[in-house]
Amino acid sequence: MIRAYKFLLRPTARQAQALREMLADHCALYNGALQERRDAYRHSSRTSITYGGQSAQLKDIRAFDPERQGRWSFSSQQATLRRLNRAFAAFFRRVKNGTTPGYPRFKGAGHFDTVIFPRDGDGCRWNSTPHDPQTRVRIQGIGHIRVNQHRPVKGRVKTVTVKREGSRWYVVLSCADVPVESLPQADAAIGIDMGITHFLTTSDGEHIANPRFLQEATEELADAQRHLATFPRRTKRRTKKHRAAARKVAGIHARIRRRRLDHAHKTALTLVRGHDVIAHERLNIAGMTRVPVAKPDPEQPGVFLPNQRAAKAGLNRSILDTGWGVFLTILAHKAESAGRTVIAVDPRNTSRSCPGCGHVAKENRVTQARFTCAACHFTAHADHVGALNILSRAGLALCDAAQPAIQEALSPRARAESREEL
Repeated sequence: MIRAYKFLLRPTARQAQALREMLADHCALYNGALQERRDAYRHSSRTSITYGGQSAQLKDIRAFDPERQGRWSFSSQQATLRRLNRAFAAFFRRVKNGTTPGYPRFKGAGHFDTVIFPRDGDGCRWNSTPHDPQTRVRIQGIGHIRVNQHRPVKGRVKTVTVKREGSRWYVVLSCADVPVESLPQADAAIGIDMGITHFLTTSDGEHIANPRFLQEATEELADAQRHLATFPRRTKRRTKKHRAAARKVAGIHARIRRRRLDHAHKTALTLVRGHDVIAHERLNIAGMTRVPVAKPDPEQPGVFLPNQRAAKAGLNRSILDTGWGVFLTILAHKAESAGRTVIAVDPRNTSRSCPGCGHVAKENRVTQARFTCAACHFTAHADHVGALNILSRAGLALCDAAQPAIQEALSPRARAESREEL
């Protein structure tokens, strides 16, 4: 099993400056490689720039500029070039699929925050003792940096990533062969229905409130953004007040993100500890938050018909603030670590199907929160009904998945007898 561990770094002032220089030099390498690809495309249709060709130039680049490029890890610079190569691969894939291409763009000073070391011990070495206050990570060109290691690292460290988030620095360890720590059997299964009014509703009828972290910080964030907007956007050198205003906006966003992650971790952990099987809807969040397509008025050229774009923008903001995707990802990882089972089921008609008689109709959903079956008059909360149907579909999925294994486990004679009984 592969797992990632994220720890806070405690660099000195000189080390923090060296870390910023490392990011700036890798950013310059990324932009230079991107410029080379752009020039090759513009001036010659036959010239093809690949990762292999650009990686072969690294030796000469490091020799030409030893002060900026020569002092950093060779493998980390290769990882930066591979990052650009993945961006171009994604661009060509989107072109082939007919979606919005999104040509790779140059990275600004504040938009390049990650340096990857592909192998532990090659340019960066992790060497620690669990819960040791003297834990260090050694980075080539910087030295040993203190790490706030709040939990032991299990498995074999494969890659080490140094990441900047606002004014904080983190180290992320990607570990392989992490053992599964199975929890005691709970003898319980649960279905969850994700929502906006409630964060989720369980098949037991429990509603977990939606914290709405972004909505709580809307006024504070708007004030900080208005103050930041008073400064000119394109200047050769940003003033001290301009940088402070930008840090304040970034800090508010970081606090919202941390609170959302904390809520998702705690909610997922509660579900995993208390249930062996957890079922949820297979949500297409990207499709649910897609912007409505403009509708031209056939009678008036240049005029568009109303498409309720403003209302859809508010709904999209609420969905993204809830963080369904983050929560479901965390839930899947925690369930895998604990030996639990997570099942994603088809969400169609989960809130329109009666869990009592199975009648499916649009009229069953009287309001957003009320469900009343038109056939058997079963009444319940609509989200609770959805969670019950999700759990029922998960049970059918488990039975279908287990049937081949059961038949395989039977002896040939037992299989023949079972066929005769059928």
